[in-house]
Amino acid sequence: MSRIGKQPILILDGVTVGVDGQTVSVKGSKGESSYTAPACIAVAIEDGSVVVSRTDESRFGKAMFGTVRSLIDNMIVGVSTGYKKELIIEGVGYKAVMKGQEIILSLGFSHEINYAIPDGIAVEVKDSTKVSVEGIDKQLVGQVAARIRDYSPAEPYKGKGVRYAGEQIRRKEGKAVA
Repeated sequence: MSRIGKQPILILDGVTVGVDGQTVSVKGSKGESSYTAPACIAVAIEDGSVVVSRTDESRFGKAMFGTVRSLIDNMIVGVSTGYKKELIIEGVGYKAVMKGQEIILSLGFSHEINYAIPDGIAVEVKDSTKVSVEGIDKQLVGQVAARIRDYSPAEPYKGKGVRYAGEQIRRKEGKAVA
């Protein structure tokens, strides 16, 4: 049995959780989110916490047990405090600019990269080299940050490119001059 799946999820102050069949809806100060659990998983509210249980012993049910619990926990944290990823852009001429619901990236290519920000995500650019991605959906925040980083990951020789704040880039020594 999953050690993660059998733990109850505490409902934080200011968050309301509703269960209607297989659909779990969560509302908080930052927004609202919903998730439909698979048929092999049962979700219930007991004593101010959300309890997830399996309805059958199928392999899929065992796999989804801890996953569904983590997804519901992430929704509760997301609507109460939200998620945030910080990106740092390094390199001469490398910069980012917000223009409406698009971020325009200059990353050393012959052209600028326009990335449309999806709904539910707030992107803020500070000093044209620091990008902050915020939202209530943990998966979507991580996906947007990873897409921006994938345009030009930091390279190991000079460190130019886009990296997460706190990410350590393993530096390599350049060619030795004879």
